[in-house]
Amino acid sequence: MKKLTDFAKVLGSFLTIELPSTRNVSTNTICSYRDTYKQLLLFMNAKYKIKPEQLSIKHLTRDVLIVFLEYLESEQHNSISTRNQRLAAIHALLRYIQTQEPSYIFQCQQVLAIPFKKPPKQTVHYLTVEEMEKLLATPDQTTKKGRRDMALLCLLYDSGARVQELADMQVMDLRLSSPAQVTLTGKGRKTRTVPLMEKTVPTLEQYLRDSHLDRPEKKEHPLFQNSQMKKLTRQGITYILSKYTDICGFTEMSPHRMRHSKAMHLTEADANPFFIRDILGHADLKTTGVYSRASIKMKKDALDKLNRSSHDPLPQNNKKWTNDENLMDWLNGLGK
Repeated sequence: MKKLTDFAKVLGSFLTIELPSTRNVSTNTICSYRDTYKQLLLFMNAKYKIKPEQLSIKHLTRDVLIVFLEYLESEQHNSISTRNQRLAAIHALLRYIQTQEPSYIFQCQQVLAIPFKKPPKQTVHYLTVEEMEKLLATPDQTTKKGRRDMALLCLLYDSGARVQELADMQVMDLRLSSPAQVTLTGKGRKTRTVPLMEKTVPTLEQYLRDSHLDRPEKKEHPLFQNSQMKKLTRQGITYILSKYTDICGFTEMSPHRMRHSKAMHLTEADANPFFIRDILGHADLKTTGVYSRASIKMKKDALDKLNRSSHDPLPQNNKKWTNDENLMDWLNGLGK
């Protein structure tokens, strides 16, 4: 039997003990970290001819990992955001290695000093209120499947849930008696309670009756299921959304765009930013602030308000320049 390398030992304990048990990290996060380490192992084999079973901690130097990050961007075409996620996974592992193998502390600290790249400011894509109304009116509510899709779209929008949060939702997470609300389990297994609008309740009640999920023994069942009676996956939810957005003629639509739409509509309705932050489950209010900066409606309203103000700082002289007038004299006199 071959002897395990120090890297194999520490990676195994990190993924199977440290993350799930000690840190109580979600399965999705563990899978994301795992994918990063798989890419790293393949890279080390292809670039440096070091097979996975031969890889040691000493091979993971700052220079090597910088080359790996460059490889992700140049050859794997990872975005800056994805590159930063991979680096975060590497940082997490190296912090753990420091505690398990103290002799590598200096090497680990050199890797931990690799900075994250600042991503370009992204445009927030969202549907207007009118577009959202059009989308939610699309499912055929005369059919059982159409009513399920209607319930899914309404809840996805109304709760501002991430797609995985919706996929993981169980019947018991839904409360339709007043005050109606839903409990979402987000990143880091943190839960939050989000209120639901009154008009969403009848749609969800009808769906529960259709699916026979309104019985006490069904409370631990997935809220949304496919034809095989298994919970809908992220891909399944995305497919349902895409089916109706294609009918509406909307492009580049995704479940996350529904989340953006809810946030933008709350922002434009002058909802308290702290309330919006809590609904979306943001850790930092700065993240929520992107919606107020992105709202064209809010910017236009601010300009309209300025135009209505009696303290307009712009010059009111409407004197026009004529061909027989010296241009410089005209410019000097403008505003006087």
